[in-house]
Amino acid sequence: MQFQQLQYFVAVAETRHFTRAADLVHVAQPSLSQQIKALERELGADLFLRARGNITLTDAGEALLPLARRILADADTARHEVQELAQLRSGRVRLGATPSLCTGLLPDVLRAFHDRYPGIRLLIEEGGSHDLVRELARGALDLALVVLPLPTPSPALTTVEVLREDLVVVSSPEAAAPGGGRRAVRVCDLEGERLVMFRHGYDLRELTVAACRSAGFEPDFAVEGGEMDAVLGFVRAGLGVAVVPRMVATRAGRGLRVTPLARPGLGRTIALAHRSDVAPPRAARELQRMLLER
Repeated sequence: MQFQQLQYFVAVAETRHFTRAADLVHVAQPSLSQQIKALERELGADLFLRARGNITLTDAGEALLPLARRILADADTARHEVQELAQLRSGRVRLGATPSLCTGLLPDVLRAFHDRYPGIRLLIEEGGSHDLVRELARGALDLALVVLPLPTPSPALTTVEVLREDLVVVSSPEAAAPGGGRRAVRVCDLEGERLVMFRHGYDLRELTVAACRSAGFEPDFAVEGGEMDAVLGFVRAGLGVAVVPRMVATRAGRGLRVTPLARPGLGRTIALAHRSDVAPPRAARELQRMLLER
C-alpha cells in the first residue's frame, strides 16, 4: 500500500468521480485509475462500485476511508512538525520594543535565545508603542513589547502581560538630591526640578507628563528630545533628573543616584503583542515563550 494510492482513493471517495479526482490531485485520469486498481488488488477487495458513471463506496471502501484520512492527516502533521523544527535552525524573528525595554529587559533574554538558537537572526526595531502597533498591523513585525494600555486599542492584536515594573527617579550624585534628600519622593516633589525628558512619542514622556499634571503642575524641562541612553547621559552630567524604569536604572551602572517614588508611585505594564489573525512563526513563538518564562 502506497501513500500516494491513499491520496487518490480519498480524492475519488470525496468527489465520487475519477476525472474530477484526477484533476484534484494533479495526475492523469488513467494513472489514477491504475493506482486505485493496484490498491484494490493489494487489499483484496473492491473499494468502489462503478455503475454507469455512478461511483459509490463499497463496504470495504467505507471502512478504509476514515483510516486513510487519518493516515493522510498524520502525514501532514509530521511534515508540519519537521518544518517547524527546521525553522529553529535558520530564519529570523522581527521583534519590536520600546527603547527602555531594549536596555532593561531584552539583553538577557536575547542572549539566552541566541545561545539556544544561534541560526536565528534577531531583527530588533525600537520605537514607541504607537509606532510598534502600526508596524505589527502592517506585518512588518512578528512580535512587539509594548506598554499597556495601548495608545489605540486594536481588536486585531493579541496581548499577553509580561511584567509590571516600578518607575524611579534618577539624578546625578554630584547634584542636590530630589525631594530634599528623602529616601522616597512623591511626584509632587518634582515640581521645581529640571527634568531631562524623552522625545515626543516616547511612552515614558507621556506617562511622566500626565503624572505631573495630575499632581497639579507643569513639568519644567532642562533638556528634551533624547532616547534612553542620551537621557541617562544628560542626567549623569547633572543637567536634571529623569523618571525611568527601575530595571533600566539598575542596569545603568555607576554615575546615577536612584530614588524610589513613594506609594502609590508610578508604574507601567509591559505586554507582548502579535497579530490575532496570523500565527507567529515557530521561532517567534519560541522567543515569546522565553520572554514569558524569563
